[in-house]
Formats: sequence, structure tokens, C-alpha cells
Amino acid sequence: MPEVASDSPDAAFARRRQAHWRAVRRWTLGLLAVWTVVTFGVAYEARALDFSFFGWPFSFWVGAQGATLVYLLLVGFYAWVTRRLDETYDLDELD
Repeated sequence: MPEVASDSPDAAFARRRQAHWRAVRRWTLGLLAVWTVVTFGVAYEARALDFSFFGWPFSFWVGAQGATLVYLLLVGFYAWVTRRLDETYDLDELD
């Protein structure tokens, strides 16, 4: 890869992209941690909640309804955050 002067526009763009990618990775790992807790933690702990909820076991409801809603919220939040990061680092309209 050719050397780029540290004060050139290409170097500034490369630094912005690197900072952007670092921020996206940080958010992705955080949201992945939430996904892991919802997928494994809540479903595991819900087994202890053994009571009927609208005729179904509560743990079934948590797994089938609650987790799905959290997943949808995670996807929407991720899209919103990455769009904001794109705008913050001025990378929202690359040609």
C-alpha cells in the first residue's frame, strides 16, 4: 500500500474510517452482549417462573414473545446507531 502524507485528505479520511469502525465494533459487541443475555440468560431463568400466563407457561411466553420483541428492538437500535455514527464521522454518503 502506498504511503500517504499524514496531513493529506486521504490520511484524514482513513483516520475517520478507522475511528468509525472502532465505534461500530464497540456498539456491535455491546448489543451482542444484550442478545446473549436475552437468548440464554432470560430463557434459563424463566424456567424458575413456573406459573400460567394466559394459559401458557410463563417461560414459553418469555421465549416466544419477549425475546422476539427484544431482538426486533436490537435490530432497529443498531440501524439507528450506525446511521448516527455514519453521520458523525461524515461517512454517510460515500460514492
